[in-house]
Amino acid sequence: MLVDDHLGAVDRARVAGRGSVVVLSTYPPTACGIATFSSALCVGLAASGLDVGVAAVGDAEGAVDQRVVARLDDRDGCGRVDVLEALERADVVIVQHEYGLYAGADGESVCDLVEAISTPTIVVAHTVLAEPTPHQRSVLERVVHAADLVVVMTEAGRRRLASSFDVDAAKVVVIPHGAAVPPGPQRGRAGGPPMLLTWGLLGPGKGIEWAIDALALLGDLSPRPRYLIAGNTHPKVVASSGEAYREMLGTRARDAGVGSNVSFDARYRGIEALGRMIAQSDVVVLPYDSSDQVTSGVLVDAVAAGRPVIATAFPHAEELLASGAGLVVPQRDPEALAHAIRRVLTEDGLAERMSAEARRLAPTLAWPAVAARYAALGDTLIASRGSVSA
Repeated sequence: MLVDDHLGAVDRARVAGRGSVVVLSTYPPTACGIATFSSALCVGLAASGLDVGVAAVGDAEGAVDQRVVARLDDRDGCGRVDVLEALERADVVIVQHEYGLYAGADGESVCDLVEAISTPTIVVAHTVLAEPTPHQRSVLERVVHAADLVVVMTEAGRRRLASSFDVDAAKVVVIPHGAAVPPGPQRGRAGGPPMLLTWGLLGPGKGIEWAIDALALLGDLSPRPRYLIAGNTHPKVVASSGEAYREMLGTRARDAGVGSNVSFDARYRGIEALGRMIAQSDVVVLPYDSSDQVTSGVLVDAVAAGRPVIATAFPHAEELLASGAGLVVPQRDPEALAHAIRRVLTEDGLAERMSAEARRLAPTLAWPAVAARYAALGDTLIASRGSVSA
């Protein structure tokens, strides 16, 4: 018997046995970190035996993935009924939450959506601010109140959510951000100057200017390191200010006398190509300005790849690098960055010890392990609802 694919993506698993899940999120080909996160999570959930559908947020151009069962572009009022129907058909719903993801002030439209569904719901809180505005606080509290469980990716996020927001602490679960872990040590570069690497969507707040200033302080190293800055400019930054940030970085490098040591690469890379690029680096540098970031997918990917990391003191870096996989330095401090880079490149055995600790941590960050924990949460919710109805 033929089954309509649109319905089957959330119903077939009832025949197969484990259950079905629909993920509400941006999704490829949308270019953003949460879309990439959700795509990897969906692959892992499917591998764990769940049937996976996606309610994709936004009006993305390009090919539509076969997992997409509904699309929500509620900035113009489209798709809300279809999304609600898809969420109601699932056994479990996973909602990715970020303030800029949905329509309305601070993405407030998602509140009504989550409150309207009866399906067991897991909310993934990608941003937990230390000092939210009253409205930001209200939006996140409404979403959490409507959910059965809320996932944060660090202990820092759990503490902040439980202590600073009006939420039930018993609902809060910590599951780390997943990463594509290479099957073994990968070193794709032989010889030449050491390579520093920063990647991700570019824009003000990434702190790359401070890393360029740090590179200018390393002129006594022979050879002086190269610095690769990989990634497109964030679409919202392009819309508001074009390529002004990228152009500023290029000018800053030339003015500092390191223009020939700094290169930009805006090409999109899939998981395998990204892994090869990371493997070619000697040090991953995350010079972010913010001291408020409780989740960084780039940080997790770097550690999972076994690369030494130098990061500024944002909460996720302080937590993940505490056991020795990296060094943490103050924000906006080129001298501290330069000192840390110098240590990793010249101090006997330091880079090897950092890489070894990163490889020790990697299995807990692998997407199959992370997705299995989400699947287990879903099983718990389904069983709980079943016992209550019985």
